[in-house]
Amino acid sequence: MSARPDAAVLCLNSGSSSVKVALLLPDGAGSRAAPGERSGAPRAADVTVESIGSEHGRARARGTAGPGAIEQSVGRVDHQAAIEIALDLVSRVADRTPEVVAHRVVHGGLRYTAPARVDDALVRSLEEMVPLAPLHLPASVAGIRATLRRWPDLPQVACFDTAFHATLPEVARRLPLPDSVLGEEVRRYGFHGLSYAHVMWVLGPTPPPRIVIAHLGSGSSLVAVKDGRAIDTTMGFTPTGGIPMGTRTGDLDPGVLFYLARNRRLSIDELERICEREGGLQAIGGTPDMRELLARAPRDPDAAAAIATYVYAIRKAVGAFAAALGGLDLLVFTGGIGEHAPAVRLEACRELGHLGVEIDLDQNRLGVRTISRPGSACEVLVIAADEESAMARDARASARA
Repeated sequence: MSARPDAAVLCLNSGSSSVKVALLLPDGAGSRAAPGERSGAPRAADVTVESIGSEHGRARARGTAGPGAIEQSVGRVDHQAAIEIALDLVSRVADRTPEVVAHRVVHGGLRYTAPARVDDALVRSLEEMVPLAPLHLPASVAGIRATLRRWPDLPQVACFDTAFHATLPEVARRLPLPDSVLGEEVRRYGFHGLSYAHVMWVLGPTPPPRIVIAHLGSGSSLVAVKDGRAIDTTMGFTPTGGIPMGTRTGDLDPGVLFYLARNRRLSIDELERICEREGGLQAIGGTPDMRELLARAPRDPDAAAAIATYVYAIRKAVGAFAAALGGLDLLVFTGGIGEHAPAVRLEACRELGHLGVEIDLDQNRLGVRTISRPGSACEVLVIAADEESAMARDARASARA
């Protein structure tokens, strides 16, 4: 099975509590990019089913055909039912049918460092790797099985978030534990790779040599890119590490967990829940929503403290990566917070003047592409996240191979 270069690609992102599906047309069809700039692919459909497992489950859909925008309650559904609802909605709102299917897979382990065609062996491998990402990989497998049942004759491709970081040098990926404990699979993997790949595609074939990209959203991470290759990243063995996030703690002194286990009698499952669901901005500011924190910050010390902790961690990561890169030519903000929170961008860049970072206040407030001052030694850009476009490009290429 192969695909045409202009094939419509169905991109499926099965998360731990939501399912997102987009039907993408070829890059450039209907593009609104400015001359000389690259933009993501146009969409025939966008569908989201969220709050899976909750009685408040909802579905939203919009596309180029059918009844226009749809929003409806779906009640308490499991992942399998949510995926089927999402795929049904695509057929209602899109005026094209899929010719290739691309799956976002959070973890590829050691085996998958590039997009891979979906077959029985790949599905079995993902099932074996569930311990590496127990919250995400079961949902990915469910999505793959659903689309294989619905479109058994279409080429399908798995796109891995960890693949972008396959170039990490040993000094960045090695964890300081004995080999007898580590084995081969316990190492720094890095995540948000599809988002980073899209940013690099937008920058074009000749990007600056020393780049830091900050993907800031409910999950947040940064990556250092030297001469087009990832050399370090904040997330590690799991997406829980790195800087504090919406509900994830980010990096912790392991002694904190030892102390809580011994003295508070917390189980491994309880510690995992706290670190992944109750930490980060939620723990300090009472909510993982940056918009709410920014609104409350002028009168709420806890909200202000949450924001300060977040931007301080970003600033430290930029400085550390600049040291690893030997300087900084370009800083990019992407992700929901990175794109839409000028106050966060401004504070994250504060005290980075020694790296050549100078923010134009008006440009930053407007959220245009370039927010650095003209002539700054380090350019600062805002680039919209578009993991689906990265998936579609990879899927077309893999399906034609």
